[in-house]
Amino acid sequence: MKTLKKVCSNIYLVFIFVLLYAPILTLMVLSFNQSKSRARWGGFTTRWYTELFQNEEILLAFRNTMVIAFLSALVATLIGLCACMAMNNMKKRWRSLFMGIANIPMLNAEIVTGISLMLVFLVIGNFLSHFDRELPFGFWTVLIGHITFNIPYTILSIMPKLRQTSRYTYEAALDLGATPFYAFYKTTLPDLMPGILSGFLLAFTMSLDDFVITHFVKGAGFDTLSTKIYTEVKKGIKPEMYALSSLLFLAVLILLLLSNYRPKRRKKAD
Repeated sequence: MKTLKKVCSNIYLVFIFVLLYAPILTLMVLSFNQSKSRARWGGFTTRWYTELFQNEEILLAFRNTMVIAFLSALVATLIGLCACMAMNNMKKRWRSLFMGIANIPMLNAEIVTGISLMLVFLVIGNFLSHFDRELPFGFWTVLIGHITFNIPYTILSIMPKLRQTSRYTYEAALDLGATPFYAFYKTTLPDLMPGILSGFLLAFTMSLDDFVITHFVKGAGFDTLSTKIYTEVKKGIKPEMYALSSLLFLAVLILLLLSNYRPKRRKKAD
């Protein structure tokens, strides 16, 4: 009975992994298909990888995506860290209230957030027009939009780690003559680093694949990978996109393996 139960659980586990990774495996196989047709195998080729690095539009969209994802995650992490420190010093009632407000954007539909940000930028643009200024939709509006929806995710990652730290260590450093910044840097920040890194990576990932909010605030002539792929779908996805997606997946896989290998190696060395 136990053997049958174990076999069934293993089959179920394999089935789950097939559902998760079969589409990705199909994507990687198509990136080496000589034929542009997804239904016919035309032979093995690396042509699409070569053409990928020669396609300026895709490379520009990729660069825009990476720059916005990194900058928005960095700024959102800094703002989230400051917000967590401010809320941690509040009374329990006010802290719960502001945490609930911070969680609303995560529960809210992305299309509502995208339209709201678009309307805000339009109002600001109309206001600046009275002073012969303008707010063109493009890089800066997308960056501000991504920072806005990334902040709640960084708060969600940093706040639990901050609640676990002891404020008495920080106060002891102040009593010994350390400045507030130096005391925070030496006593509190090291304990918060796991939460800060996880919040940064979560914000980076959320910004990397966002489409709905980017679609409403990007304006004409500016594309990220998500909006570029959406545009390509109307005309037919180019095989270069398969190659790019495969490279992104392999990069994430390598980073994941390295991150899991380093702690084991460090533990063995200790």
